[in-house]
Amino acid sequence: MIRFGLRLVLAGGREALTRLIVIAAAVAIGSGLLLTTLAGVNAVNAQLTRYASMYPNASAGDADPLWWSNRQDYFHGKQIIRIDVAATGSTAPTPVGIPSTPGPGEYYASPAFRELLANHPADQLGDRYPGRDLGTVGPAALTSPDTLLVIAGGTPDQVGKLPNAQQVTRVGDSPALPEATVNLILGVIAGGLLFPVLIFIGTATRLSAARREQRFAAMRLVGATPRQISMVAAVEAAAAAVAGTAVGFGLFYAFRDPLASIPFTGMPFFPSDMSLGVLDLLMVALGVPAGAALAAQVSLRRVRISPLGVTRRVTPRAPRAYRLIPMVLGVAVLLFAIGFRPETSDGQAAVFLPGLLLIMVGLVFAGPWLTMVGARVMARYANRPATLIAARRLADNPKAGFRAISGIMLALFVTSVAVGVITTIIANRGPAPIGSTDAGTVTTVFDEKASSVPDTLFAELRAITGVRSATAIRENPLVTDSGEVGVIACTDLPSAYGRCADGASVIEVPFGLSRWRETASPATVWPAASLTLDELQRLPVGAIVVGTDGSAAAVERTRTELEVAFPTFWTGPNVPGDFESDFANTMRGWEQLANVIIVASLALGGCSLAVSVIGGLTERRRPFSLLRLSGAPVRTLRRVVALESAVPMLAVAAVAIGMGLLAAHLFLRAQMDYTLVAPEPRFYVIVVVGLAACLGVIASTLPLLERITGPETARSE
Repeated sequence: MIRFGLRLVLAGGREALTRLIVIAAAVAIGSGLLLTTLAGVNAVNAQLTRYASMYPNASAGDADPLWWSNRQDYFHGKQIIRIDVAATGSTAPTPVGIPSTPGPGEYYASPAFRELLANHPADQLGDRYPGRDLGTVGPAALTSPDTLLVIAGGTPDQVGKLPNAQQVTRVGDSPALPEATVNLILGVIAGGLLFPVLIFIGTATRLSAARREQRFAAMRLVGATPRQISMVAAVEAAAAAVAGTAVGFGLFYAFRDPLASIPFTGMPFFPSDMSLGVLDLLMVALGVPAGAALAAQVSLRRVRISPLGVTRRVTPRAPRAYRLIPMVLGVAVLLFAIGFRPETSDGQAAVFLPGLLLIMVGLVFAGPWLTMVGARVMARYANRPATLIAARRLADNPKAGFRAISGIMLALFVTSVAVGVITTIIANRGPAPIGSTDAGTVTTVFDEKASSVPDTLFAELRAITGVRSATAIRENPLVTDSGEVGVIACTDLPSAYGRCADGASVIEVPFGLSRWRETASPATVWPAASLTLDELQRLPVGAIVVGTDGSAAAVERTRTELEVAFPTFWTGPNVPGDFESDFANTMRGWEQLANVIIVASLALGGCSLAVSVIGGLTERRRPFSLLRLSGAPVRTLRRVVALESAVPMLAVAAVAIGMGLLAAHLFLRAQMDYTLVAPEPRFYVIVVVGLAACLGVIASTLPLLERITGPETARSE
């Protein structure tokens, strides 16, 4: 039967060959995207693994310890990771990516950082890293080709005094990220794309299922057994799927390098990161053909019941409203979390994740019922024959109408949740507004108390072009909390940051001269401190605040001057929003990945619908021919086909996006007490353009209708 099945595939005439080519092409696209998705997940995991190597945990062992300190620096809004190391003996471990541990006055730099040093004046960047350049940090220590990393050497005494300094005897094997959480996030994102891929492959392998059912039913009538029919069907589907999978592998390896250069997560991958494990290869190479064969066998279940079962078609039972229960339960779980949020991250995951998964499952489970309701509403208000016919067909079999677009629903829900959460977090934790006073303020907060600061430093700072003020803020002895409030003399307060309360000579101010999330303003009134000017001068300096005109050159020269003046106990001269800007860029990378999923899922949805439309036209060409003979214009039949595909897709998109934004709002209220901020217009533009492209793909199949519904098709066979 295997040989007979292959003969039917290869020598079954034009129709069989066309079906083989279409299925193989669909499987090639789907398997190529499936391989890209799996490789992308592996690439992100590789990035996170190398990122963790920069943050080893303190450890003890037989080897001499290595002093290790991580610091974050910034340049033009880009994060620079600085690692200071000092070996305490000959057996101390060597940092990953370099041949040997640098000594005092030596450093290694990543390729991107070396390029940055070469392209900018030393007083803006290079002076922060004096010493001898030993070479390049290798890819084993770099998260991405664009990573800005410098590994600088020092003495044990110097590095031991730096912030976050610790002794380690092992490097490169201490994960610093919550692996389970990361894998869960990646799994949800990958699932948002994998599900449409699998739907696409399944839809393609069911192409012309009705025509094959009739042919196989005839074979049953002449004596073929159900097992033989299943074998022939499986061989037909598997042959096309094997050919398509092979082409898919070729497409993946042909486009792997260009895909790696796309910053899906905010930074590009190394091409080697886009790798596939043995399990990935086997899963696709064996799983896709096996899934195609299984789908072919499932599509022939009526033939296995009886060889006459194909002719006795009945309307399936209508879906019931109970299909909404999982979705409602998911929303209820998120509502419950608003009033009862566990304290631990594991407890929060145990509440939020089941709620989101319940909504996802509920959307797919409720899809046929929603399709049926939409079809009945469309039928009630139909004023044209095409609308009525399309509505009746959808209402008779809503499961079939929803099957091809279920992947779109799930993908749009996942990405709507992601975009809604990311947009809101960026809005609440984003960088200082461009042009504001905060955006031009450089602040150094000391980890150790600086009993005195050279007067020449302030003169040198004020001499920098673009610097408007340089102020020392002293420790406040009256504050016993985290020390975020300092004191200064009223005469030292720059006017851009507010004014003193009436009658005050010494005032209390934040160390950055502006409160968190409150932009500095000349109208701000700072309260008086219960200190005299003499007492003020005896207090240690807790921070230095430099006001600039906001230009990149002024900000970076100021930052360099401060880092050179305080090389061992600074937490990093920063502009309010440096960390937030870097955090926002990371979040935008994940948002971009969500947008990629939207585009890919909509493209796959359009292809699935196109294949479904082609299959439906092939299966219904005789009824459509009879309609044409009875006087129905071709344009009416085209409207029927278009409405059957477009209406469920648009309705599903609206429901999925609405539920996604609702779930995002409930999560944000429960977890962060944020109110959902509407996604940016580009999100809706992407969705609208993607849906329009799907409609265009569907429209491209309609010319086939006239060619296959001619009068000769209506003849009795």
